[in-house]
Amino acid sequence: MTTRRSFLAGLLAAASAPSLSWADAGSPAYLAAAKEPSGAHALFGLAASGQDVFRIALPDRGHAAAAHPTAPEAVAFARRPGTFALVIDCVSGSLKHRLHAPEGRHFYGHGAFIANGDVLVTPENDWETGAGRLGLWSRREKYRRIGEIASGGTGPHDILRLDGDVLAVANGGIRTRPDRGREKLNIDTMRPNLAYVDADLGLLEVVELEPELRMNSIRHLAARDGTVAFAMQWQGELPDPAPLLGLHRRGAAPILCTADLAEQMAMEGYAGSVAISPEGMVGITSPRGARLHVFRPDGGFEASHRQPDICGLAAGRAGFVATDGLGHVLAETGGALVLTAQGDRAWDNHLVRIA
Repeated sequence: MTTRRSFLAGLLAAASAPSLSWADAGSPAYLAAAKEPSGAHALFGLAASGQDVFRIALPDRGHAAAAHPTAPEAVAFARRPGTFALVIDCVSGSLKHRLHAPEGRHFYGHGAFIANGDVLVTPENDWETGAGRLGLWSRREKYRRIGEIASGGTGPHDILRLDGDVLAVANGGIRTRPDRGREKLNIDTMRPNLAYVDADLGLLEVVELEPELRMNSIRHLAARDGTVAFAMQWQGELPDPAPLLGLHRRGAAPILCTADLAEQMAMEGYAGSVAISPEGMVGITSPRGARLHVFRPDGGFEASHRQPDICGLAAGRAGFVATDGLGHVLAETGGALVLTAQGDRAWDNHLVRIA
């Protein structure tokens, strides 16, 4: 397998960095997929205020996108379990490449760039074994697949690049197969974890919750200043409300965060997105519970905001920016949730901040 370091060494004689930047695409602050009233699907670039910057048609429902750190390029992933991803030029709106998961694999709707944007990493599932894999794709070689590594668990849903190109991986613990749709095949034996992985060194650290929380699927990630926040989705009955947010620093035990009992129950065991604000506050959303919950950096519960079908969440200039299934873009600052933009569309689950 081509290692990241050997790959980077080979880039020394390669072409210079792309001449275009995100400014050439209108300087969007966020990417988000949506469904329009006609039934069409599209990827939108949004300004910090939530206003449209660009719209690019998609052939099917999108989930999340990976934004290149410097070039105006996005990789839009099919909703999991999907087997294709589209590399889109966000200046021209053209399709540059179409990625296909290797035979016997599927994508999970997320991805991340490492190596200064030269390598795309895609969480994947090996259908037959249930082992999580991280695919490596060379952007400079027109997204040729150059290798893969173990994710450290089953069902790697989300992935996040940390300092030093360490990857945080949300191994949700759930086995799926495209030929079985979104059916969950191993609920009775699932073991989710948060893993830290290096493309060359392999698995660096694995964090598992207590056995009684093994049905709490770790799904989505955010990070800031050495803290990784992970959002969870409970897969069993809910006689007692399960924690839906965890905070972790490398080498330490995770902190599990819960709201007041009534608010925790209102989330219906489901956190759809997670983000950390510039001030270090941590937010999770629940479209089922119509809630945005905000926690302090120490894990203490701070506030609840009600909004129907809210799910997409990202850091704003201050506080958070959120999207919902009614076409709203909202800002959470100063303890209030305020409408900043509205479009005739239903936003999908995630709002991706462009670095």
